[in-house]
Amino acid sequence: MGKKQKVKVDPNNKTIALNRKARFNYMVIETYEAGIVLQGTEVKSIRQGKVNMADTFAKFLKDELYVINMHISPYEQGNRFNHEPTRSRKLLMHKRELAKLHGKIKEKGLTLIPTKMYFKNGFVKVELGLCKGKKDFEKSESQKRRQEKVKLQRMIKERR
Repeated sequence: MGKKQKVKVDPNNKTIALNRKARFNYMVIETYEAGIVLQGTEVKSIRQGKVNMADTFAKFLKDELYVINMHISPYEQGNRFNHEPTRSRKLLMHKRELAKLHGKIKEKGLTLIPTKMYFKNGFVKVELGLCKGKKDFEKSESQKRRQEKVKLQRMIKERR
């Protein structure tokens, strides 16, 4: 694979989960950062990395933004205080940002998909992508491009 580039790793920012399907199924136009309202057992489970963002999406309910279908496994030592794994969780953003997003989603037929979950200065943050769905031929084209890129990398490696 060649040389690995050195990336500055900020100890305060740690990626928890990625939604890999989102980049394959959707074209991400813009990204936004949002806080998320969590219960104590959810945070403990997130710290253990027990999050699944596969079929997750964000939706406006009464002018508030919620993330739906995000699966956070129950905390093992949570007993009766444990949370429901797939409950809807409120996302925290500035009022102006929410109004702007709400307008874009209604107007252009775009959707909000959580692409990444990470810690930032001790708080859990969710990266939302303003996305447009890809057609089947676009998906196959992007897959072909990815395969060509891997093939090219192998050829470069063999020459060395």
